[in-house]
Amino acid sequence: MHVQSFRRRALMRPTALSFALMMGMGAVAPVFAQSTTGAIFGQAPAASGETVLISGSTGFSREVPVDAQGRYRLGNLPLGSYNVSLKRDGAVVDSRKNIQITVGGSTDVSFDAAVASTANAQSLDSVTVVANSLPPIDTTAVDSRTVVTSETLARLPLGRNAEAIALLAPGAVPGSSNLGNGRFRTVSFGGSGASENAYYINGYNTTDPYKNLGGVGLPYGAIDQQEVYTGGYSAKYGRSDGGVISQVGKRGTNDWHFGAQILWEPKFAASAPGSIYYGNRQLPTGYGYQDPSKAGAIYKSGEDNTKWTTTYSAYVGGPLIKDKLFFFLAAEAEKSEGESTNSVEANPVGTNHYTYKLPKYYAKLDWNINDSNILELTGIHSTDEQRGYYTGYDYDTRTNTGRTGGDADTSKIESKYAIAKYTSYITDDLTLSATYAKGWTDDYLSNPTPNLDQQPYIYNPYLQNPALNGGNPTSNLNASKDTQDPSAGSRTHGLRLDLEWQVGDHHLAGGIDNMHYKGIDEGTATSGPGYYWRYFHSANPGTPISVSQGVGAPGGAGYYVRKVIFSTVTNMSLDQRAQYLEDRWQVNDKVLVSIGVRNDRFKNFNDENKPYVNQAAQWAPRLGATWDVFGDSSLKIYGNLGRYYLALPNNVAVRGASPSTYTFEYFNYTGIDQNGRPTGLTPLGNGPVSPDGEYGQPVDAQAVAARDLKSQYQDEGILGFDKTVGDGWVAGAKLTVRKLRTAIDDVCDTGKIGDKLSAEGIDPDSVVIPGCVIFNPGSTNTFSLANSNGVGRTEVKMNQYDWGFSDKAKRSYYALDMYMEHPFDGKWQGRIDYTFSRSYGNTEGQTKSDIGQTDISKTQDWDSAELMRYSNGLLSNDRTHQIKAYGSYQLTPEWLLSGNLRLASGAPKSCLGYEDGEADPDPLGYQSAYHNCNGQPSHPGAKRNAWYRQVDLATTYRPARFDSKLAFGVQVFNVTNERKPLNSFSTYEASPQTVLNNYDLGEYYQTPRYARITVSYDF
Repeated sequence: MHVQSFRRRALMRPTALSFALMMGMGAVAPVFAQSTTGAIFGQAPAASGETVLISGSTGFSREVPVDAQGRYRLGNLPLGSYNVSLKRDGAVVDSRKNIQITVGGSTDVSFDAAVASTANAQSLDSVTVVANSLPPIDTTAVDSRTVVTSETLARLPLGRNAEAIALLAPGAVPGSSNLGNGRFRTVSFGGSGASENAYYINGYNTTDPYKNLGGVGLPYGAIDQQEVYTGGYSAKYGRSDGGVISQVGKRGTNDWHFGAQILWEPKFAASAPGSIYYGNRQLPTGYGYQDPSKAGAIYKSGEDNTKWTTTYSAYVGGPLIKDKLFFFLAAEAEKSEGESTNSVEANPVGTNHYTYKLPKYYAKLDWNINDSNILELTGIHSTDEQRGYYTGYDYDTRTNTGRTGGDADTSKIESKYAIAKYTSYITDDLTLSATYAKGWTDDYLSNPTPNLDQQPYIYNPYLQNPALNGGNPTSNLNASKDTQDPSAGSRTHGLRLDLEWQVGDHHLAGGIDNMHYKGIDEGTATSGPGYYWRYFHSANPGTPISVSQGVGAPGGAGYYVRKVIFSTVTNMSLDQRAQYLEDRWQVNDKVLVSIGVRNDRFKNFNDENKPYVNQAAQWAPRLGATWDVFGDSSLKIYGNLGRYYLALPNNVAVRGASPSTYTFEYFNYTGIDQNGRPTGLTPLGNGPVSPDGEYGQPVDAQAVAARDLKSQYQDEGILGFDKTVGDGWVAGAKLTVRKLRTAIDDVCDTGKIGDKLSAEGIDPDSVVIPGCVIFNPGSTNTFSLANSNGVGRTEVKMNQYDWGFSDKAKRSYYALDMYMEHPFDGKWQGRIDYTFSRSYGNTEGQTKSDIGQTDISKTQDWDSAELMRYSNGLLSNDRTHQIKAYGSYQLTPEWLLSGNLRLASGAPKSCLGYEDGEADPDPLGYQSAYHNCNGQPSHPGAKRNAWYRQVDLATTYRPARFDSKLAFGVQVFNVTNERKPLNSFSTYEASPQTVLNNYDLGEYYQTPRYARITVSYDF
């Protein structure tokens, strides 16, 4: 797809001949993902002694000669406004002013032969960028990306974060809200998992360093431009097989600028989400609800659940030394307060009075050392903090009952980055850039309620035996089962070097891209005394809870309890190194070919700093081409083929390469104390059991992952065209095909290794077999196992059939994107996209969205062949149909109207249950995790959630008496007040043939209608 720059483009309309000449040798600017710069190139009348002088708003200037064919080019220019002058024998004969360049793209600035032929022509006083009668098609771009500028952000009603902006891109869909219990904002691109993207600010990777879910973004008012790559990007960049979100911040200039903004989302203008009720479907014979009395009753009240938000932002920028040293500072403080009532199943049954705080700070320093050397320094500080307190809620009277004395979790993710970039224009054709940066992230999660050490979390207190609590569920003040170490966090540093050289028809580039990540005390543990209690009720008391784990039937009235211990806190680190080479070759005046290759190396270390994954020599070829069919930029046909490798984030070490504990112990009980703890316990099994063998034992780093483990990688092909339509429109279509070639997950049915050893005549007891190992599903892998006598190791090869799998990992995506756009012409802009796509297979990727599992590349999928039966179907990020439209209209010089529409098919549903009807409905001890419902196979995506519709509208008033510097605005989000479920509960049963009451209910819903009022002043 063509580059969506949303800028008003400079230039008179060139002739077909001049377009062809501009596309000639050396007139092409490379387009790179995560770039922080742009380029200017063009055509001038060929004459001896001609040069082109480019002067920026920061005093930066460069002068280059015009070649014998009348071409010139300047690349790696910092974003900003430029004046471009044609000089002959030292005198200016023509000029263009206020040229705005686009990040990663090339801006065409050519000179008219008639004007420039007059040797004594005067420099034009003001040639401002105006809308070109020919909509812009960047015939140098072979990738698929969307660029959104600060001007567009100021016009459209959007959420104030990187993900909301990214959703403007064709095919992008919101990641499942249940990932991390809503703690992360995520996006899925092209069917890929939500952890398979990369975030950048000013060229440095700011992706979540622990799980790769989301990333740090700039204060909204500090965003100059945001690139969203959806495919086909350069060999310069990798470590993503989904998409790339890259922001470039604003910078100071020779002119002073400052401003402030206040945004208010009032509570009175917000609609409540309403209440949700349990289903009351007819169940098959032999099945019953876990709590029959709740069928059709209220599940969650939302009648009074509204919030208010205030945001204060300000910025200032200007010269410290004119033409030399500049600064830009921006700050944003967002605060929300509101109420959210828990469901009748929750603990506590109450209302969380929450407070969210999201302060962000940004500082940029630019030093023009001279016209050949530039130094840029960036500082970023971002915090996401959530806290709250509980009041009780009486579902019988629908009223709050006062403070419980308990608090909600305090969650605080604080990120800081320091980035330095140096650019040297060694010659007119040779440029060197170097970026070095460090990052610090603190990840805090704890509950501040006093005296929790003797109060275990009580899960499902409503399922306690009513004969033992008088019909009133008994609990305590502990409102969360999870906590984190107070010192949890991450540290990163990175270095990249890029050398670019223009040699005739070839723009050559090469460099290195290295990153290091260190995780400190990451992972989670059980809150309170280190364990929690979960209550159950079986509709079939005579059915064993788990035959495979030796857990018997509860008997009696079917009430029983489970004690759970969970602890995964550990350290880990990760090295990522890469080298690349690329050649962008202008084959002739109409055809450009981009040829590149990237070599990635990923090395993961466990808590003892021992490597458990070492993946090297991963060669990723990239090939792209673009054809300017008529030589006048009116029709472009382009294509791209590429391979993209994905690294394993630090989270893989948790429950994978480092010690972890996850045990269950089942009991009958005869009493319940004042803190909700069961008393009079009678074991239903033979002590603690762990489905994956997690008892806190040390982990053998050499055995935990296959020695020949291949990185997850994906192949992608893109073919598309862009076409001008009339004088003001551009339209196009693009076909994308993505195919996952290799995935990484863990397999825990390691008894199969013993079977393979026995078949080879080796005693399985002679080696130490781990509980789970990391492998490539469907591939043949080699594992190195320590010998039981402590001397030497034994290798064993395991293929797909040794594990019992009938299929390998599959994820296929294809999409047809079609669009039509009218770029902003000073009066209006508009764009509409339609995407038809399918994402199907048996592997979502690194996450498992249907159950909200964020154990990266260690999901419950592939733990055993039994779990993968009937797993093929539509994947969680599939949306068959998507329609996106947005636009703005300058009604009068003072009034602006704008809107944004998203309409899409709902997310696929899953139904995960026991293998009812089998001799052992839970042969693995995984409980309700099999692709079975009502004893029948249940493929994912057999049903879908409802269609999603979101309409946002806005109006802005800029009174002329204040020279349009003062603005008042009103934005209304979700105008039609849609409250559709975004995803639904997928777990079907609590125990064999005992159906969960909340199965198939919506888990997260659209945000109801709300309004935002803004006042801003810019000088």
